[in-house]
Amino acid sequence: MTTNTTHTNPAAAAGTTVAENARLDFAKSAPKVFRALIGFDAAAREGLDPALVELIQIRASHLNHCAYCLHMHTNDARKAGESEDRLHMVAVWREARHFFTEKERAALALTEAVTLVADGGVPDDVYAQAAAVFDDQELAHVLALILTINTWNRVALSTAKVAGTDGRA
Repeated sequence: MTTNTTHTNPAAAAGTTVAENARLDFAKSAPKVFRALIGFDAAAREGLDPALVELIQIRASHLNHCAYCLHMHTNDARKAGESEDRLHMVAVWREARHFFTEKERAALALTEAVTLVADGGVPDDVYAQAAAVFDDQELAHVLALILTINTWNRVALSTAKVAGTDGRA
């Protein structure tokens, strides 16, 4: 059930209110599913470099236009020591290749292909590039992470999550 409500948007100018349709709280409405997603996400991250994890999540969130997740993961990346230069270059990583390692470039290309899979699948060259720099276990975890962030993006977008309301500074 959707109801109309007015609330303050923390990303908007101070004191500004925005009328929006309230949507369900996914975690509260489907706690078992939510916990399963958290478990899948945690398992996907195992053994992966934390910087790589955030780059993948940031790029997928760009492509999916998910401001909520983009805000969350850029903040998490900063807290983990990621540089502002690299954060600004993720969206244009092909033009800023020197900011990223070979593994990171392969993961970003795979992230784009999997996120935009409906546009033509995952090209063989993109998959081969990733398979050349990751062992099978790492590649499986990278794929799982791409799947989880795409799921989280869709949850956030479907439930109209507002950037900056995740409780992280």
